[in-house]
Amino acid sequence: MKEEIEKLKEEIKNRLRDIKKEEELNNLKSDYLGKNGKITELSTKIKDVPKEEKKSFGLLLNDIKTFANDSFISKQKEFDEKRLNEQLEKESIDVTLPGTVIRNGSPNILEGMLEDIEALFMSMGYDVVEGPEVEKDLYNFELLNLPKGHPARDAQDTFYIKGDEILLRSQTSPVQIRTMLANENKGPIRIICPGKTYRRDDDDASHSHQFTQMEGLLVDKDVSLADLKGCFSIIAKHLFGEDAKTRFRSSYYPFTEPSVEMDISCFNCHGDGCAICKSTGWITVGGAGMVHPKVLQNCGYDSEEMSGFAFGFGLERLAMLRYGITDVRTFYTNDLRINADRKDV
Repeated sequence: MKEEIEKLKEEIKNRLRDIKKEEELNNLKSDYLGKNGKITELSTKIKDVPKEEKKSFGLLLNDIKTFANDSFISKQKEFDEKRLNEQLEKESIDVTLPGTVIRNGSPNILEGMLEDIEALFMSMGYDVVEGPEVEKDLYNFELLNLPKGHPARDAQDTFYIKGDEILLRSQTSPVQIRTMLANENKGPIRIICPGKTYRRDDDDASHSHQFTQMEGLLVDKDVSLADLKGCFSIIAKHLFGEDAKTRFRSSYYPFTEPSVEMDISCFNCHGDGCAICKSTGWITVGGAGMVHPKVLQNCGYDSEEMSGFAFGFGLERLAMLRYGITDVRTFYTNDLRINADRKDV
């Protein structure tokens, strides 16, 4: 038996030397390990081997099977390597070609401006405070000196959710109210309140039912309009350059008295008059005023001892002016080109 096994090994070796194609290798496998192969035929003889010789016969049989499998696998690897090398020779790669440019992302304009303004106010000692977007009428209107039936409510055109008590906030002023109410010792407050606000409006190039507001509040002793003007001047110069000038114009808001519109000098024409400033030389960017005494009293403050100022900007409007964007809807689309040429946010 041992001689027969050795003879098969030599036979396999000799035939493998002459094989040039994979098809020939597959035929060789079939001749020895196939259903009717020579090694398979040997396996069927084990039933005729005497009991005391079965163990040695099994060892010899396993040895020839292992030898055949290893030999065929080794030959197959030679064919695989040859095929791979031929493919690599045909498919050349020009490593001198420039790589693919992958653009880095950047924050959305509104997010970038928000972080920029927050950093400015924090450097002046202000805290950034947020509040719920689903708000109570009490905080959104009544404690701000806008009781039910007040005509100013119509201008807000609010999204009510549950009766006339629960609504989507139409301003971030409720955050100011909540902060003053939570201030137990009724001491000084210096905060900004950024966030989304909602009003019923037809969306077009200059209007949106959703917009981002940035409001601020300072309450302390002996606060005046001069302090508000100084604060506004810092914001304007930070956003639009050191040459930016500011002015106040009289206005009306139920929660401030006196109330003002905040204007900046036109950064495009520098006062000469253009389409951006409608030939006036000035651009309105927000509203402000001294906190109404009644609002202070509603929140538990002594309006004889404490005073304060409040202001509010529409973040989208500031961004449109700063970056020359003509359609407010641009902020809420997925067009990545809006941030393509900006390096500052």
